[in-house]
Amino acid sequence: MSSLPRSQSPAPATAASKSAPVFIEFGPRPEENNQLVWPGARESYPPEVRARLDGEAAEIIGRYPKPGAGPGERPQNTARSALLPLLHLVQAEDGYISPAGVDFCADQLGLTGAEVAAVATFYSMYRRSPTGDYFVGVCTNTLCAIMGGDAILAALEDHLGVRPGETTPDGKVTVEHIECNAACDFAPVVMVNWEFFDNQTPESARTLVDSLRSGEKVTPSRGAPLCTFRETARVLAGFPDERPGALEAGGGAGPATLAGLHVARELDMDAPSPPAGPSGSGPHAEIGKPLATESTKDKPAPAPSEPTPPHQSTSGTDPTRKGD
Repeated sequence: MSSLPRSQSPAPATAASKSAPVFIEFGPRPEENNQLVWPGARESYPPEVRARLDGEAAEIIGRYPKPGAGPGERPQNTARSALLPLLHLVQAEDGYISPAGVDFCADQLGLTGAEVAAVATFYSMYRRSPTGDYFVGVCTNTLCAIMGGDAILAALEDHLGVRPGETTPDGKVTVEHIECNAACDFAPVVMVNWEFFDNQTPESARTLVDSLRSGEKVTPSRGAPLCTFRETARVLAGFPDERPGALEAGGGAGPATLAGLHVARELDMDAPSPPAGPSGSGPHAEIGKPLATESTKDKPAPAPSEPTPPHQSTSGTDPTRKGD
């Protein structure tokens, strides 16, 4: 598609030119790896690795039993719920989601490769290319950006000589910019293998990655002791974290998040109880749920209560007419 030079402005539209095509110039396409298949990607597992993975996959899938189907109902394939931990399992093996990993998950769950790849490429925690021992994610979302997240990312790029998504030549550190970590109280935040490092600066971030590359023991601001990317993936697959001190690790929200709770406690404020309806039909009532589910199954959704688009001064547009 052609485009206008940056210095050239389009001529004013005339009656003759109104139907002419309009060309819009976009910026460069972001450099990101969207492919699961690329030269050198692992395509199969040796027999001994496959046998080990088969046993571990069976343990994972066993956590999702298949319930029996009632008369006239299709069996529920709840086993496919195991896909997320299975993807973590193969990521623990390869350090990323390889074609071999996709095929393995598909074979285990009776899915197609496309179905597995659709999930693997939807979630950002599944990597599509080999990842270093330490995946360093710099939050560049709103609050962290305001507090210096972009400066931290730029400092790490310059210090390590890599761009977001790339890994250092020694295979130790992969740098990436990531979205909100839900840790805004401690902005700017850097995560290493999904563990928090709070209130970072460009200098502290440089020191952090240097320590990771040199093999020094690094302790997160909160949470479990740091482990490698593949070890983290195995824990996320549902296998126990047997490292000393892992189970005793803790963490919590920061002062800003807890401020409202402290005020409520000081004022002896309680959350209101849910309104009770007839026969205990409040929002948490369990009585009658099976009957309600059966009565609404396979029925069409109700039609809109007002014309679309709404007319002026209907109960949908005029607050004074609510309840008409």
